[in-house]
Amino acid sequence: MPLTGCSPRPDATVLPTLAIPSIVRVVHEPADGEPRTLASDVDVADSILTKGIGLMGRSSVPEDYALVFEFGTPKTRSVHMVFVRTPIDVVWTVEDRVQRVETLDAWTGHARERGDRFLELAPGAAADVEPGDRVVVEQ
Repeated sequence: MPLTGCSPRPDATVLPTLAIPSIVRVVHEPADGEPRTLASDVDVADSILTKGIGLMGRSSVPEDYALVFEFGTPKTRSVHMVFVRTPIDVVWTVEDRVQRVETLDAWTGHARERGDRFLELAPGAAADVEPGDRVVVEQ
């Protein structure tokens, strides 16, 4: 039975509700190319609980999905893959400018980088994203 404030996901038991309807999409703006939508199904981890849980328990991440972690100020941010059962792409940004892109392995992946935001995406979704590009969360 779901807990209050939580919604069932088809590939996990129960995760807290993350959706914020004002987020429309995540767009990659490469330095030398056309903008491309990375995700149009976007959730925001906006509390200590949702930031701590992230994608834990997921056995897959849809191709069009992003989980956005907003922090407001740039500082070193760590991402771990404990209890995340699928690889993911992670993009760290400072003022929308990409600092690092990394594909993390399920269960054992770990990386850190300076950022005021990072995004967790389906594996391969950020394959063309490079440091110096812009990744914008449109609202």
